[in-house]
Amino acid sequence: MKNRIIISGGGTGGHIYPAIAIANELKRQNPDLEILFVGAKEKMEMQIVPKAGYDIVGLPVRGLQRKITFRNFITIWQLFISLIKSYRLINKFKPSAVVGVGGYASAPISYIASLKNIPVILQEQNSYPGITNKILSKRAKKICVAYNDMERFFEEKKLVLTGNPIRQDLLHIEQNKEDAKKYFDIEADKKIISIIGGSLGARSLNESVLAAIDLIGKNKDIHIIWQTGSYYYNEITERMSNMNIPNLHVYKYLDRMDLVYKASDLIVSRAGACSISELALIEKSAILVPSPNVSEDHQTKNATALSSKGAAILIKDSDAKEQLISTAIETVLDEDKLISLSTKIKEFAMKDSAKEISEIIINEIK
Repeated sequence: MKNRIIISGGGTGGHIYPAIAIANELKRQNPDLEILFVGAKEKMEMQIVPKAGYDIVGLPVRGLQRKITFRNFITIWQLFISLIKSYRLINKFKPSAVVGVGGYASAPISYIASLKNIPVILQEQNSYPGITNKILSKRAKKICVAYNDMERFFEEKKLVLTGNPIRQDLLHIEQNKEDAKKYFDIEADKKIISIIGGSLGARSLNESVLAAIDLIGKNKDIHIIWQTGSYYYNEITERMSNMNIPNLHVYKYLDRMDLVYKASDLIVSRAGACSISELALIEKSAILVPSPNVSEDHQTKNATALSSKGAAILIKDSDAKEQLISTAIETVLDEDKLISLSTKIKEFAMKDSAKEISEIIINEIK
């Protein structure tokens, strides 16, 4: 009988892109394998996964609010409905294994699979696991992690240190640095700082740039590629309508991250696990500004794991408006600092993550 695998999870790019990387590697190793994604209705995976060439089923599941609210009663009811749908889906699709990549969307299908003795393999991207993977870990066969010392949270015998899979196009960039700079209409001899707050954007990063407009304008030999995010783009362009700053390049969304990374001397980013894995694999100097609006404050823990080893600069979200741009400019002008950061972040890189995770999945099926 043909093997079938369900990959579940989503909600953010940090969950979705590793999941797609795992699926691509599974298909590369086993072209006849059938893969079905399960995500949360109305979340970004419902658009991204089909574009990657895979079918996806959406469940009406959502995360619990941290405070007592009527919405949590609706959430519990939706979880119940999602469990029923998961049971029916597993009976129909008959997967040989279920892979959970984190996020509440992975909970119902992974739980039902474990009740039916179908192997469940979890992939935990962060140095501090989310509540979904903590709960599911009791029923999982293997847990693929990206950081050492995860036995604090999971059974040690289940752990495999694999790292986080990333988009393969980032590892094989054909353009050289000069061509990448030309793509953004920037001269080859200019230093480049790229500020990336995710597809929706990050308010504190955007406000940090706006607060330092004069400083940016004075440093004309430093160019800044700034992704505002779709949520903030119109507001920001309106606020800047009377400003003329040739070395500030404003984008709603950057769809050629391969060229952004290649052109940049320094990256300013949130501290999601997926972003950190990409920065480590391409050996890119970085300033990390952890988002305070994530569960368990896991981005701060991710960033601290790097900054404590001198592999990145950590700036608190609350300090970003005062410190971020001045620190970024100071850093990008310090060649020794850039070399030190890129050398040390390389130590966190794990290049064959998708391959290792795929092999673990196949072994569990066998």
